[in-house]
Amino acid sequence: MNTTLKLKIGLILATVLFSIMTILPSFYKDMPDWWKTYLSPRGMQLGLDLQGGMHLVLRADLDKALKNSLELAASDLKDALTDKQIQAVQMDSPDPETIILTLPNTGAVDTVNQLKDTFPNLDINVEAAAGSFPRITLKLTKKEVDFIRTNAVAQSLEIIRNRIDQFGVSEPVIVRQGEDEIVVQLPGVKDTKRAIDLIGRTAQLEFKMVAEDASVDLGKLIAQAVAAGQWKEGGDIRQLNLALQASLPKGTEIAFERVVDDQTKQERKVPMLLESRVMMTGEMVKNAHMRIGGTYNEPYVSLELTNRGGRIFGEITEKYVQKRFAIILDGVIRSAPVIREKILGGSAQISGRFTPEEATDLAIVLRAGALPAPVEIIQNMTVGASLGKDSINQSLTAGLSGALLVLVFMIIYYRLSGVIANLALLLNILFLFAGLAMFGTTLTLPGIAGIILTIGMAVDANVLIYERMREEFALGKSVRSSVDAGFENAFSSIVDSQVTTLITALVLFLFGTGPIKGFAVTLSLGIIFNLFTALFCTRLVYDWLYVRRSLRELKFLQFFKNPRFDFMAVRKIAFAISGALVLFGLVSFVEILRGDANLGVDFTGGSLLQYKTEQPFQLDAVRSTLTKGGYSVDLQQVSGENRLMVKLKKSEDTVGHLAEEVTSVLNKGTGTNFVLESQSEIGSSVSNVLRNEAIVAIALSMVGILLYLGIRFNFSFAMAAAAATYHDVLSVLGICWLFNVEINLLLITALLTLAGYSLNDTVVTFDRIRENLGKLHEKNLFEIINVSINDTLGRSVITALTTLLSLLALFLFGGAVIHDFSFALLAGIVVGTYSSIFVASPLLTLKKQQGFSHDS
Repeated sequence: MNTTLKLKIGLILATVLFSIMTILPSFYKDMPDWWKTYLSPRGMQLGLDLQGGMHLVLRADLDKALKNSLELAASDLKDALTDKQIQAVQMDSPDPETIILTLPNTGAVDTVNQLKDTFPNLDINVEAAAGSFPRITLKLTKKEVDFIRTNAVAQSLEIIRNRIDQFGVSEPVIVRQGEDEIVVQLPGVKDTKRAIDLIGRTAQLEFKMVAEDASVDLGKLIAQAVAAGQWKEGGDIRQLNLALQASLPKGTEIAFERVVDDQTKQERKVPMLLESRVMMTGEMVKNAHMRIGGTYNEPYVSLELTNRGGRIFGEITEKYVQKRFAIILDGVIRSAPVIREKILGGSAQISGRFTPEEATDLAIVLRAGALPAPVEIIQNMTVGASLGKDSINQSLTAGLSGALLVLVFMIIYYRLSGVIANLALLLNILFLFAGLAMFGTTLTLPGIAGIILTIGMAVDANVLIYERMREEFALGKSVRSSVDAGFENAFSSIVDSQVTTLITALVLFLFGTGPIKGFAVTLSLGIIFNLFTALFCTRLVYDWLYVRRSLRELKFLQFFKNPRFDFMAVRKIAFAISGALVLFGLVSFVEILRGDANLGVDFTGGSLLQYKTEQPFQLDAVRSTLTKGGYSVDLQQVSGENRLMVKLKKSEDTVGHLAEEVTSVLNKGTGTNFVLESQSEIGSSVSNVLRNEAIVAIALSMVGILLYLGIRFNFSFAMAAAAATYHDVLSVLGICWLFNVEINLLLITALLTLAGYSLNDTVVTFDRIRENLGKLHEKNLFEIINVSINDTLGRSVITALTTLLSLLALFLFGGAVIHDFSFALLAGIVVGTYSSIFVASPLLTLKKQQGFSHDS
């Protein structure tokens, strides 16, 4: 055995050992710290769809943040004027970016001008026209606006991170996305409602005095405002105060107190009149803790104030003894205790009939600080732990079944060479998992689907090599010469076919979201390692067998012995069939654009809820119950399981607590205990972005592939390949539409993957046509295409068969989530194989024959 061969074997063994060491920390968490630090810092993580958890996309309301900052600054200015015995009154402003105050007399103008330097964040413009009250127009300065827009999201992200850290979620992911969005992933979280309340609460804390001396019928005033259409119940409290400004005593405003009935435990809100001046804010809170105590031994929140806060609190409690002091959180009065005496020591408490969890969460948000901008949930995907466990079991079954089918087929068909190909396949899977672990990739359900698809496609390179070897055997060459020629002749076809699929995978990674990125990563790594295992590792095994003199005659089975089918003779029939398929696909595409197809909530906005129950149920009874509850839904019962899929399409910008409402209606109306396993709520703004990105991804993948094929072959080959690919995508889209398959992001991923596979198949045939153009000088283009298709027919059928075996296992055992995904790919493999034989190559004849000279 020569030195070079020993070094190559040593390299493979070292790579295998390194891969095993890299993967181990992902499965055994008790590995030494140095091991995990240097080999796999994060290890391979399970996605939320496998371990359960929550994925949220939050959008910071920057306009509201600007409005809040302006109103707070205006309030401070009014307080400063009040201290100088000047009462400023706020008027309606046609511009939401400005606040207008009126002054009682022209003498107050000089005081305002003196205060301008005290408010550098405000652009203060004073107008004092004769015969009218002086007016102050307030706007935030451009510098302040830019600062808020730049820092509000970053500050919100850090505050949310602090809240979650104190909530106790392990390994959360909290990142900024775009200009005003924050992505939050909470693996393993069980109480999702509590988590959402904790994250989304603004937590603006204020302390104000209750205006007890004023004699105002608040109920009557509020009823008048509602009747006049100036305010509706549950609306913005600031709008109510603006509407009733003339009817309320000067310097006062209305707020609602949260009151819980002792007997019924029902919550109601009672109006209360407060003095507008803010006495203290949450910035004066140094620490907060949940405590148990009081008259009824109930939870409350104990506050530890800053030095300044403690001093101000002492002054307030000394000045306002026997007065009520309201504590307001996010505009709602949580308690309004009477000040009995001066309180020193810098401590206070908030009581208000809290549950222990509510008091704990309130303490967390007060410690972490208030959000500078309100946040809205525009996407919410939640998966229960039980569904995640089921998904893992189903994926393992599908993966092992698919792999076993492929391994057995390769051994039966290629004998010893099949064993070698299987060894390369196992190395490919090992290296793939090592790559995922090294990059700390999150393994999702679509990612596992990518691995299973890789298993089917990975043997393609070996099949190409073996079919080339078969041709050399037929010429009477020796085993050694045939093996060498097989690897050499198959090299360009392998590289070209794999690169086209890789381009598709890269586009999926750049424009995909969440789980789709996971699919793209596994597919990309699978392709890269497939090139290494097929061209290097497999060749090394043959070299080792040759050196040991163990390389005997290689025997293969054969589906087609010297096939000589005249494919070009039926090209017109094939074009007619393909034309009908494309036309059908275009009709389905138009239906999708019009919204008449079965679109998923990814593209329409709305909610997709999955329930599980231990009791059998009737789908019609469930539909009737939800219809009576006012919900227009699409329902699906998962075959063979007591699982229910509920889809509600709602074009709303933000998402709310729809899952809780539907669950309540279901359980009460049917008498069946439906347990929510997963939910996906997507706002219309997100669905629009996802739809646009899907269109861009498809277009860019086609452009990238056209450029590559144009460089490697010529533009005519590239156009024919692109036309065949569009044919396949539209045909499968039409088939899915016909079978009412839901059109969602996962299906778009399947279509893009199909495009890569179809090109893979087409490029192999084109590569043979290019080769034959250079050596079959006596034949015309029609004959060359026929010969080339027949030469590659065995490889096309075998690759399609191994991929179909993997996808069939995924379709049968992969579970409901990826059932439609695998169906689309199954249909796509059949259509793609058909098009590479009957469509792509014959399209080349539509160009003038002289355009394809024998020197092409």
